[in-house]
Formats: sequence, structure tokens, C-alpha cells
Amino acid sequence: MVALILQTARKLALKIASYGVMHLIVAIIVAFAITRDIRLALAVGMVEPFFQTIAYTIHDRVWHVIEKRRTASGLEETAEAVSSRLGIMSPQEQMRVHGHHHHGHSHALPSSFKQVAFKTVTYGLMHFTVAVCVAFALTHNLRAALTIGIVEPLVQTVFFTLHDRIWIRIDTRKATETARVEHRIA
Repeated sequence: MVALILQTARKLALKIASYGVMHLIVAIIVAFAITRDIRLALAVGMVEPFFQTIAYTIHDRVWHVIEKRRTASGLEETAEAVSSRLGIMSPQEQMRVHGHHHHGHSHALPSSFKQVAFKTVTYGLMHFTVAVCVAFALTHNLRAALTIGIVEPLVQTVFFTLHDRIWIRIDTRKATETARVEHRIA
């Protein structure tokens, strides 16, 4: 159980770190394109992603709870979703519980385009707010802050969606590999 908790914490830390690095690079490039001042671009690029990473972590955790609740339909389904997410319940066990014609649940979250789109929109709004506040605090120029606040989150939202899809693919690939190993052992 301790190993599972450590593995989950490590994965979360890697996801947050990869988001932070991606955000840092994009923020510097966008801030420089708008201000044409490398020092200001580096300042915005270093400070804004720090606050965005904190906001992203909160956003991701809130969405994890929302997505988990949407997949749950009753106590048994909730327990199964948590077990599957933590890798405790194998696909074979899911098949045993649901009958032989069932291929197990996929609790890769989010699952629908509507959920992905809504998650991306909420991310964009959160990002806009943080970007404008940080850019204004650093530039003391409302026009530059609003421009950075509009352009930078739009670019980041595209990269956020790609980042999220990559992590879903990583989770899916690991779940598939685990299922194959468990199938060979069984």
C-alpha cells in the first residue's frame, strides 16, 4: 500500500513538473513576442508559470474529483473506480464481477469530448485570470497585461490540451501493460 501511494505521488509530481516546464517555455516565448523586452519576458516567463502551476495543481485535483464522481454510479462502482485507478482491481477481476462478456471498465479520466472541452475551457479562464494579474503586477501596463493575458493563455490552452492527452495516453499504456503482465501470470 505504501509503494502504491509513493508511486501515485511520484506520477503526480512528474505530471506537475512536466506541466511547469512546458508552461515556462511557452510563457517566455509569448511574453517576448508581445513586449520585445527579454528581461521582462524572462520575468513574466519565470513568475507567471510558478503561479499557474499552483493554479493548475488545484484545477487538476478539482477535476479529478469531478471526473471520479461522474464515473461513479453507486457504492460498488465507486469502489471499483478507485480500485481500478489505483491499480488494485485487475481487468480479470472486473470481468469476474461484471460477467464474462464485460471487458472491464476504463476509468481513464476524462472520457467524453464534452468533459475534455469543459475542462479545457475552465483551464483557459483560470489561466487568463492568473496571467493578467501577474503580467500587470510585473509590467504596470494594463494594455500589455491584457494582451499577455489573452494571447498567452490561448497558446497555453492548446499546449495544456496536448499535455493532458499525453498523460491520458501514458496512463492507458501503463494500464494495458499491467493487464498484459497480469494476464500472463494468471
